Amino acid sequence: MTNVPSDINSCIADPPYTGVIRNYDFAIKRETKAPDGYSKPVLIINGQFPAPLIEANWGDIIQVTVHNQITGPEEGTALHWHGILQKGHQWEDGVPGISMCPIPPGGSFTYSFIADLYGSSWYHSHYSAQYAGGLVGPMIIHGPDTVKYDIDKGPILLTDWFHRDYNDIVEDVVGTDVNKIGPSSDSNLINGRNNFDCSTVATGDKTSCKSNAGITNFRFTPGKLHRLRLINAGAEGQQKFSIDGHNMTVIANDFVPIIPYDTKVVSLAIGQRTDVLVRGLDKATGAYIMRSSIASAPCSFSSNPDATAIVYYKHEALTAGTFNTTAWPEFKASVADVCVNDDLTKTVPWYPIAPDPNPPTTKVIDIDFHQNGTGNWLWFMNDVSFRANYNQPILLLSNMGNNSYPDSPEWNVENFGSNSSVRIVINNNGAAGFLAHPIHLHGHNMFVLDVGTGSWDGSTVINPSNPQRRDVQILPANGYMVLQFTADNPGAWPLHCHIAWHVSAGLYVTVLERPDDIAKLQIPSVIAQTCRDWSAFTNTTVLNQIDSGL
Repeated sequence: MTNVPSDINSCIADPPYTGVIRNYDFAIKRETKAPDGYSKPVLIINGQFPAPLIEANWGDIIQVTVHNQITGPEEGTALHWHGILQKGHQWEDGVPGISMCPIPPGGSFTYSFIADLYGSSWYHSHYSAQYAGGLVGPMIIHGPDTVKYDIDKGPILLTDWFHRDYNDIVEDVVGTDVNKIGPSSDSNLINGRNNFDCSTVATGDKTSCKSNAGITNFRFTPGKLHRLRLINAGAEGQQKFSIDGHNMTVIANDFVPIIPYDTKVVSLAIGQRTDVLVRGLDKATGAYIMRSSIASAPCSFSSNPDATAIVYYKHEALTAGTFNTTAWPEFKASVADVCVNDDLTKTVPWYPIAPDPNPPTTKVIDIDFHQNGTGNWLWFMNDVSFRANYNQPILLLSNMGNNSYPDSPEWNVENFGSNSSVRIVINNNGAAGFLAHPIHLHGHNMFVLDVGTGSWDGSTVINPSNPQRRDVQILPANGYMVLQFTADNPGAWPLHCHIAWHVSAGLYVTVLERPDDIAKLQIPSVIAQTCRDWSAFTNTTVLNQIDSGL
C-alpha cells in the first residue's frame, strides 16, 4: 500500500477514484480460543482473533464476502465498517434493522463500499453484542500524510475481555436485578493477548486455563519515528495507553488528522482511535513496558484492568524476560481519575472546516435509565428505549416512502427532514447521569462543539471556525455534549452509546437524514434479498431477541 498523493484542498474532498478493488473473503465461526490463557468460545474470522486486517488506499473499493458459519448456537450476523461515511452506499453500513437485514445462519453476503476516508479504524459485528464475543478486526486506509514518519507499526487493538459468553451477559444487563447490569471485564488485551492469572479463577470453575499465555511485543529502532494506530475495540472499558520512558505525539483522532500535540497518556473510549508517533530512544538497547489499563470505576469496570506488551530495541533484551520499567505518573493519574477525552482546545483538526453557526434545527436528547413495565432495566433517549426489528430495516422503509412509525416507537426515529445542518444537545446530567457514554454517530464525522459537566450554556462553541471532528466522543458523567453535522449524506444513521451493554439496553436513536433524497437512492436488489433470506430463516426458527438487537 502507498500513500495517495494529494494537495491540501483535496485531502478533505471526495475520495479519488483509484479503480482498485480490495477483495476479502470472511468465514465467521465460533471456536474455542484462549487469548489470555482462559479457554472460551470466541467468534472468529478465518480462524483469527482479532480478525484479519483490512487494508486499502483512499478511494479503493473494499469488497468483503461474509459467510455466516456460526454454530453452537446459530445466530444471525452483520458487519459494520466503523467510521466509513458510506456516501452513495448507505445500505452497506452493516446495521441490522437499520440498513439491512441480518445474514442468516448458513447465508452469505458481499459488502461493497468505497474507502471514503483515510486513517485507522476497525470493523465489528453490529448484531446484538457479538463484538464483545470477539467479532472485531482492524482496518487501515492509507492516505495523505500530515506528518512524516519512518516506520508504521500497524494497528494496536486494545480490548477488554469477558470470560462469560456475551449472550449470558446481555441477559443480565437487560434483566431485573440492578446488581447485574454493570458487568466487570475479566481481563484486558493488547492485540488479542495478555497474561491472566489462572489462580484467580472462581472456585468450581473447571475451564481449561493456562497462566503466562504470552504477551505482544513490538520492535523499535533508535532515533526512528514510529506510527502506532491505537484502536479501542472492546465492549465497555475506557482504555488508557502509555509507553514507559517514551513520549507520544498525537496526529489523528478517529479518521481526522489533527494538529500534533505531545502527551504521555492517550484516553480511548470504545470505538475511538488515536494515531500517535513515538520516536525511538537514541542508542537504546533495552526493553520497555507498553501499558493499556482500563480506567478505574465508576468510569469503567474490570477485575483485571491492566494489559501489557513489550517495546524492545535489541532481541537480547526481549529474551532476557525482565521488564521493570516505571509507568509515567501522568498515566497512573489518568487511570485513577480521568473519564473524559482530551480537552477540545487540544484536538484541532489539521484541515479546517467551519460548521454552520446557525443550524436550522436543534434537538435536545435526554438520557435516562430505569425499569420498564416488566421490571427490566433499560437505557432511554428521550423516554424511548430502542429495539430493532430485524425484518424491517428503516432505510429500506424510507426508500419506499414509509417515514411514519406509529406502531414502532421503539425504533426511536428522529426525522430531521431536509434541514441543511443539525445540532444535537445530549444531556447526561439527570438522575441517570452516573456513567460516561462514548457517543457514536454513523455516516458522519460530527463536529464536537462543546462538552463538559453540568448543562450547556446554549452558546459556547470551542474553536468555532474549526472544532474537533470525529465519529465517537465521550459524553461525561453528569454532563453534556453538543454535536453538529452537515446534512450531506441522506440515510438512516445510528446515534448511540458504543458500550455494548448500553446499546443492547436501548441507548440509541435513529437519525433520519433527508428522507426525500433517501427515496431517490437506487438500493441494489441484493439488499432486499437479505431480508427475504432472513425471513425464510425466522419463519422456521423462533428468534429469542432479548436485547435491542444492536
